[in-house]
Amino acid sequence: MELKGLVLSGGKGTRLRPLTHTRAKQLIPIAGKPNLFYAIEDLLEAGIRDIGVILSPETGDEVRAALGDGSRWGVRLTYIVQEAPLGIAHAVKTAQGFLADSPFVLYLGDNLLSGGIKHLVEEYLQTRPEAIVLLTPVEDPRAFGVVVLDESGKVMRLLEKPQNPPSNLALVGVYLFSPAIHAVINQLKPSGRGEYEITEAIQGLVDGGKRVVAHQVRGWWKDTGKPEDLLDANRLVLSSLVRRVEGELADSQVVGEVVVEPGARIVRSTVRGPAYIGAGALVEDGFIGPYTAIGKNAKVISSEVEYSILMDEAQVYRLPYRLDSSVLGQGVVVDGQGNARRHTLQLVLGDRSRVRL
Repeated sequence: MELKGLVLSGGKGTRLRPLTHTRAKQLIPIAGKPNLFYAIEDLLEAGIRDIGVILSPETGDEVRAALGDGSRWGVRLTYIVQEAPLGIAHAVKTAQGFLADSPFVLYLGDNLLSGGIKHLVEEYLQTRPEAIVLLTPVEDPRAFGVVVLDESGKVMRLLEKPQNPPSNLALVGVYLFSPAIHAVINQLKPSGRGEYEITEAIQGLVDGGKRVVAHQVRGWWKDTGKPEDLLDANRLVLSSLVRRVEGELADSQVVGEVVVEPGARIVRSTVRGPAYIGAGALVEDGFIGPYTAIGKNAKVISSEVEYSILMDEAQVYRLPYRLDSSVLGQGVVVDGQGNARRHTLQLVLGDRSRVRL
């Protein structure tokens, strides 16, 4: 039986405000592409073409508009609205009609993996455990679901955001389940946080003697829940860029692994990679430093930008200092026609903000 996919794209994204006041956190671009697209592509690479997408009422229309019917990837998308953010296990319960008796991959849409999931799907199809969970060591396990393994690597215990973590191994938000998970979820009660916890559901499988397999992430993993995580994810993805310059260069220098999309113009400027310049963007009399992604139709005029994300249509003019470690939402305008005393400037601005410095 083929696996289905279930991608979670709800949630309020409170840690990413003001960016998420006007957009779904899963649609924030990483290296010029919405985070959610990477999840869809991971599932497709693993051979999964029947994918459910969990929506929230607040941002569901935006996610639908971004993903469409899935035909751009050759997948079939089914949209499922989770009326309230009552936890990951509740999202699975909401999708039981779509999932039916199929095994499935549960993929949180604000996760980013370098190693993909194809090897996990292949293992599941060969060995048929009740669940496969993906883990990674983290510095502060209190912010995650935590897994305790025995000496042989067998899953013994799972806890959600423990105050005194017994392990530094965190669940990264990618799971493979057999249909057996539904019976456990249907018996869950809300936790102290008022949510139906996926950790408790997996613990139910363990307590029932079911086989739950744990693997550590291959390569890197990022939970893009905070602005600094977005920037680090952007850095990691840009690090694997292969140079491709299709836009126009006029009296400019492009150094290293840089993508310049068709219709972009680089005029009297330097772009030092790894960096991404989106279609229709304009960089004029400026400098774009490493680990920067410039969105479609954005403008950087007489300014320097480094280690930053500028979303589509963002505009930066005449900054007398370097914009660094910044995330500018769609259509943001930053005009530097003012007196400045700092060598660098860090900004996180939501869509359509206007700032005069």
